[in-house]
Amino acid sequence: MRVKNFFFMILIVVILSACGGSATEIAGPTAVPTHTPVPTATMIPTPSTPLAILVLPADMDKTTSDLYQKTVYDLAQQSGFRFQVRNTLTPVDLADPTLKVVIALPPDPGVATLAPSAPDVQFLAVNIPDLAAGGNLSVLAGDSQVELPAFMAGYVGAMLSDEYHIGMVIPQGDLDAQRAAVAFKNGMAYYCGLCKTFYISEIVYPTYVEVPPDEDPARYGGYANVLINDRKVYALYIYPTLANADLLSYIGTQGVMLIGTSMPETRPGGWVMTIRPDTIKAIQTAWPSLIAGQGGINVQSPLGIADVDPSLLTPGKLRLAQETLESLLAGRILTGNP
Repeated sequence: MRVKNFFFMILIVVILSACGGSATEIAGPTAVPTHTPVPTATMIPTPSTPLAILVLPADMDKTTSDLYQKTVYDLAQQSGFRFQVRNTLTPVDLADPTLKVVIALPPDPGVATLAPSAPDVQFLAVNIPDLAAGGNLSVLAGDSQVELPAFMAGYVGAMLSDEYHIGMVIPQGDLDAQRAAVAFKNGMAYYCGLCKTFYISEIVYPTYVEVPPDEDPARYGGYANVLINDRKVYALYIYPTLANADLLSYIGTQGVMLIGTSMPETRPGGWVMTIRPDTIKAIQTAWPSLIAGQGGINVQSPLGIADVDPSLLTPGKLRLAQETLESLLAGRILTGNP
């Protein structure tokens, strides 16, 4: 009996060995081949990669600084350039043989002197005064147009004001200001056509007041009061040469709306928007010429809308204003003829 049990046990072991395989193997899921995507090609800078330097003041506010840095960084990446930011610029920086582009903002790091010493580098001076374009120095100056901002101020002022009660303060005897006054009127007409009002009034809008050239700036507020109190103006545009911070701050306390080309550091009450040169877009426009080695040009800054108060200029009205500005810049609207 014991012998039979022994042989029976051996038979069981033999059967199990034939069917089960090695006892140390652990069954697992079958591997499924996968496709590894090829990574997107990115530029790997090398010591020979061309370099662009952006020179910014150390005390520039972070938001503005970040915007300039991102703008030039994106342009550099798209063109296969390296990118660096400096607060100053020295002859040692220009000794780098890979340096091809320098974009400098005020205060002036001395580009008029540095540019001739580096003829293979294209310089763009952004809003640095008293510089002339030439050689390898291009200049982006503040927009000198007076009619486009005035047209937009008339257009938006009419859009926001009851019965189109808008007015403008201009310097007396200034021919540029006279052209701006015509553009202001045409901006209003472009928005409202004949601009017929419900109430009959002896005052024709837009209405203007002129400031004598020898007037004390401290007395400018009295001229604004003529429009606000006597002529019931609800939205004002102050010609840029008269628009000092004290005047704008005072008007901001009078319960009227303001549109201007430069907003004071402390936002005045009723400030609707700023119509100012779009420096970022100008840099983007100038970039292809800079990297192509074409310099010595005057770069015109297109106008843009900034500092918008959405409680006054709602998104829908802002869209209309932006569309009108784009048409002005494209020449589809003429400021002298609505």
